[in-house]
Amino acid sequence: MSTLDTKVNRRDQAHQQNRADMLEAIAQLDALHAEAAEGGGPDAIARLRKRGKLPLRERISLALDPDSHFLEISPLAAWRSNFTVGSGFVVGIGVLSGVECLILGHDPSVRAGAFNAFNSKKLMRGLQIARENRLPYVQFVESAGADLRGDSGTGDPEAALRRETNHFAESGRLFYEITELSKLRIPTISVVFGASTAGGAYQPGMSDYNILIRNQSKVFLGGPPLVKMATGEDADEESLGGAEMHAAISGLGDYLAEDEPDAIRLLRDVVAHLNWRKHGPGPTLAPDPPIHDPEDLLGLVSRDLRQPFDIREIIARLTDGSRFEEFKPLYGPTLVTGWASIHGFPIGILGNNGALLSESAEKSAQFIQLCNQIDVPLLFLHNITGFIVGTDFEQNGITKNGSKMINAVANSTVPHLSVIVGASYGAGNYGMSGRAFGPRFTFIWPTAKIAVMGPKQMAGVMTIVQRTATERRGETFDEEANAKRVASVEHWAEERSKGLFATSRVSDDGMIDPRDTRDILAIALSACHSNSVAGTKEYGTWRM
Repeated sequence: MSTLDTKVNRRDQAHQQNRADMLEAIAQLDALHAEAAEGGGPDAIARLRKRGKLPLRERISLALDPDSHFLEISPLAAWRSNFTVGSGFVVGIGVLSGVECLILGHDPSVRAGAFNAFNSKKLMRGLQIARENRLPYVQFVESAGADLRGDSGTGDPEAALRRETNHFAESGRLFYEITELSKLRIPTISVVFGASTAGGAYQPGMSDYNILIRNQSKVFLGGPPLVKMATGEDADEESLGGAEMHAAISGLGDYLAEDEPDAIRLLRDVVAHLNWRKHGPGPTLAPDPPIHDPEDLLGLVSRDLRQPFDIREIIARLTDGSRFEEFKPLYGPTLVTGWASIHGFPIGILGNNGALLSESAEKSAQFIQLCNQIDVPLLFLHNITGFIVGTDFEQNGITKNGSKMINAVANSTVPHLSVIVGASYGAGNYGMSGRAFGPRFTFIWPTAKIAVMGPKQMAGVMTIVQRTATERRGETFDEEANAKRVASVEHWAEERSKGLFATSRVSDDGMIDPRDTRDILAIALSACHSNSVAGTKEYGTWRM
């Protein structure tokens, strides 16, 4: 396998400017991660400790194997909303007793661990990751139920009612998903650190294993006030839903812990006895590091995404030994395809070097078929404005051949990983296995953008349509009003196309430092290999 060369000049002014811009974006990213890690803030954390409780992230840290990784999913959910950055839940992949698990935790320092619009999306994404990758599912439960402030956080009664209605649907799906995991022989484990009330009671209720903590865990469908209102009974919390009662009388509790560290010890014991075995193969190739410095990744992509760069320069800093066997390098050159490995895991890579042309779309479809034939996962590196448009290109079959590419992506069954390193616009996002096409994991770089189309193109298309409609009616087109509308549309579209906005709405699995891309992909590949990675030879009908 050939070793990729590099043309990066670190002294180049454009490279240095790109690096400075990327470091500025990473500094903002680090600050937001730090804000998310604070949960409900110092006062809320202090109140937890006063009650003998550990903050959520300390609980997770104690549960993980020493010096092992934890890949957090959507850590910046709810940024620029009325909810806390991070949304009050932590979701991620970590190693417990040598087993990769999907871990979900309610943060009791944030609105008592209540559900809201953002952490509900994180919760469902976590369950999806557990199911698709066959990862044991561990939940650290402590929740006051639904946050009734509504999405706006204003306390408006109608907004609260809409939120409660949505929560009803989401919580119902949560019960379904936990039960589905168990049916698929994927273990589900609950550690109840505090109150688990109403619908939240079914989190442990639906789990395979339950660990409760003496004088701390409370699990009941209705707490003492509701019981009093519904039945007239004066019930105390311990008799109604305390840990000892559930361990000795109701049978809901399988293990009774003395305190939080003891509960975490019991959790690790449970995971250790699962006799868990991966279905996919482990790393099979030499995992030597790239020969080109990953620090160079900071200077490759301009803040102005119209500036081109060679995707091979990124590949050369992700793959083992910077090795890459390029497939059809002279045909359809706006899409780079080929084979490599990352931390020993074989991988097929598709990366954009321009708009998707008819030839590059055809090459992609063939390459995806070949990777499915040999059970090799696929990595899509996005920097795509879309499929090429125009009369000549349509006559040359861009719609037909672009459809072949999308058909291949949709029907492929090997794991897909996507990293949005630059632009990811329109149908190009679909062709490169965007979120709508079910990649196992999607990550985004700080300067990346994702949208239906670019802001200027969106505003321009709207202007053309409105001008045509006005002229058809025989009216005069208001240029001044249109200029204001264009400015508004461009600003709105620009803000919502930014990667930070996208990641805050849980449209990907997290914004990452480019230098961490190789290691994060390795963790994702390892998780994928917990399940089978078998490909398919079955595809939909292609127009020839």
